[in-house]
Amino acid sequence: MNRTVWLAIILILAFNQQKTVAQQKIRFPAKDGLEVTADLYFLASDKPFVILLHQARYSRGEYLEIAPKIVNLGYNCLAVDLRSGHEVNSVLNETAKRAKEKGLPQNYIDAMPDIEGAIAYVKSQTEKPFILWGSSYSASLALVQASKDLRTSAVIAFSPGEYFDTPNFVSSNIKDITVPVLVLSAKAECASVKNLLESVKRQNFITQFCPTDKGKHGSSALWKSTPSNGDYWMAITMFFSKLR
Repeated sequence: MNRTVWLAIILILAFNQQKTVAQQKIRFPAKDGLEVTADLYFLASDKPFVILLHQARYSRGEYLEIAPKIVNLGYNCLAVDLRSGHEVNSVLNETAKRAKEKGLPQNYIDAMPDIEGAIAYVKSQTEKPFILWGSSYSASLALVQASKDLRTSAVIAFSPGEYFDTPNFVSSNIKDITVPVLVLSAKAECASVKNLLESVKRQNFITQFCPTDKGKHGSSALWKSTPSNGDYWMAITMFFSKLR
């Protein structure tokens, strides 16, 4: 077996040994000043961060089941409520609620200041590079942001697409990505996702996972309720093993 496979096996073993990490609700300002809510899963100050971004109509609750498992892989996690969203897993999107109360626009693109605020928070906590992880529309925004931010070390993008009013907004803004990217999706989305990422000049940075069954849209593909969640998790652990 090669080194990558061995590392993946080690990570899977660690993944199955649950660590007890407190989940702390925190707040920080978005780039435009709106108060953003997030769940912080803090492992240790010497560990890098994964910034977790939810899909449309959801909240940070998308990662209730997922974040503790990422912590087991050796990362701090920050699951962010973006202003374009609502509720999932009985977790209300507090950032979206504030944005609505203030009469702020809540289209997908309007969540970018929240992502920038999350990045600023992480940068205030550590000098280490961080990983951006997005789901559906936020996966697209994570890819766009990664092309601009030098501290981004990798991107995990579940079901990215051209979900915005501007034609080819994503493909035209991700051409210069120079960090490892893992893109995952439902089986029916695989062709469109591949087409989206073809604009990246350095294709050697792109890894695509396509499930053998129908799979699921977004990061919820990793939930226990998804039949093929184990296959998605294997792809995740293999990707993380290559980052070490």
